[in-house]
Amino acid sequence: MKFSHISDTHLGQYRSKKEREDDTYNAFKQAIEISIKDKVDFVIFSGDIFDKAQPPNDAILHMMEQLNRLKENGIKSYFVLGDHDQPKVEQNAIHWLYSSLTKVSHHLGDGNPVYFKNVLLVGFDYHSDGHDIESLQEEFKKIDLIAKEHDGHKIIVLHQGLNEAHSYAGQLNANDLPKNFTYYAIGDIHEKFGPKKYGFLGGPLAYPGSTEISSTEAIKETKKGFFEVDISSAEAIPKWIELDMRPRFEIKTSADELHAKIDEVISKIDEKHKPLVSLKITDVHDWKSIQQEIARLDEHILDRSTNLIFDEKQYPLSLEDTGNIDEEFKRLATKNVGQELANLALETLYPSLNENNRQEVKEIIIRNFEKFKEEHKE
Repeated sequence: MKFSHISDTHLGQYRSKKEREDDTYNAFKQAIEISIKDKVDFVIFSGDIFDKAQPPNDAILHMMEQLNRLKENGIKSYFVLGDHDQPKVEQNAIHWLYSSLTKVSHHLGDGNPVYFKNVLLVGFDYHSDGHDIESLQEEFKKIDLIAKEHDGHKIIVLHQGLNEAHSYAGQLNANDLPKNFTYYAIGDIHEKFGPKKYGFLGGPLAYPGSTEISSTEAIKETKKGFFEVDISSAEAIPKWIELDMRPRFEIKTSADELHAKIDEVISKIDEKHKPLVSLKITDVHDWKSIQQEIARLDEHILDRSTNLIFDEKQYPLSLEDTGNIDEEFKRLATKNVGQELANLALETLYPSLNENNRQEVKEIIIRNFEKFKEEHKE
């Protein structure tokens, strides 16, 4: 017996280009097609299936089409809600959409045990920091007792950040999880993490990561995919399945070597499948020539991100000349935004912020806004 563990598909997220929106749907479709081809017994979605609680129609249609394909092939699906799936205000949760329209996908997010043959499935929707996390840990204790008594495989599905996977996004430690499960199917972190085995847990823990880089993530050459987990034996054995993604290139070069580097990248490009490019250029001293090179690259790619690091010799922060960092900040601010705004920022707002006096800052902004309105009356 085996199942697919898919996470963070973020269907319906805003993209500036239609092709990138299609990439998101294509990644999801691939994961379903591979699961069907490999004859998995069921599919688990560990949250953030949609990018927002009220997804666009295209996203709903793509999801329903794929869920129906699973149904037609006798494959059940189970899911929990991620933070993106859940409404910010009180309204029908998104799982009503699934249950009413498809009758195939099963919501696990309330922590109640569900069984697929002899496999115990338990899931919890995303819990936010604070009291929510404390209540989740209490639920863990209860469900751990049930898992301890179950003879077959026991799978827990979560959408939470663990400190072990991402120190900045962590809400829990792996040691906070219930101990008696044989597989920990987790979502939320967009980078693949695991499978990891911890002596205090009953089985491997894994984040498959997102199936596509999100609209807010940097362009990286990171592989994307999901896990197929074999539970034919006593031990759960996850296998990484890589998806066929739009090509990505990370270019790191100096300005002097940019022309040759772009030639090298262009030679690798399939014009029918234009790539995404992350461009980092150091020692920039002639912006016009850089623009020309970037324009040449843009003819062959779909999208890019650009990070320019200017030549320190040509663009120095001349603290040695002034001996005073405050004066240098003022000089740079005046040069860039003008004397009036520089004075407002550095002589009025900045000192108040140093005193942690938010109310005073608020009043200053209001006064200056009123002054602005008076000066710009028609």
